[in-house]
Amino acid sequence: MTLTYRDIADILKAIDESEAEEINIEVEGLRLSVRKRTSAGPSSALAQTVASVPEPAPPEPQNTASISESSVTETVVQEGYRAVRSPMVGTFYRRPNPESDPFVESGAKISAGDPLCLIEVMKLYTTIESPVNGSIVSIFAEDGQLVEFDQQLFLIETELH
Repeated sequence: MTLTYRDIADILKAIDESEAEEINIEVEGLRLSVRKRTSAGPSSALAQTVASVPEPAPPEPQNTASISESSVTETVVQEGYRAVRSPMVGTFYRRPNPESDPFVESGAKISAGDPLCLIEVMKLYTTIESPVNGSIVSIFAEDGQLVEFDQQLFLIETELH
């Protein structure tokens, strides 16, 4: 058994909603430690995550995975529009590297499968692709911002055929 991004997001959500202060999980050599810390802000607790993996070989500097249309969380907001939501907790990036232009801008025409952004989790970069043809109406996350599981990232006006 291995932990997926969704499993980790569910664990973080359960810890945040519970009275538990700390949880340690070990699965096939992966150790996940989650500890709450309190803050004076509106959120009563933030989860702090530390994971350690045995080091058989150094990881690739930038692993890129692609999320297919079926695994990107998307919802029809109203007729003719689609909301693209984050399939995981991680850091949102609008561009493939700091020197490049953003993948998309508001108003840009896009096709199904076009890259919209990257989400980085523990040095693993996942490309989030457009599930539909259309144009970008809004971008809801800032470059370098931490995004939550199921957080709305983009609003797309779909093409009518």
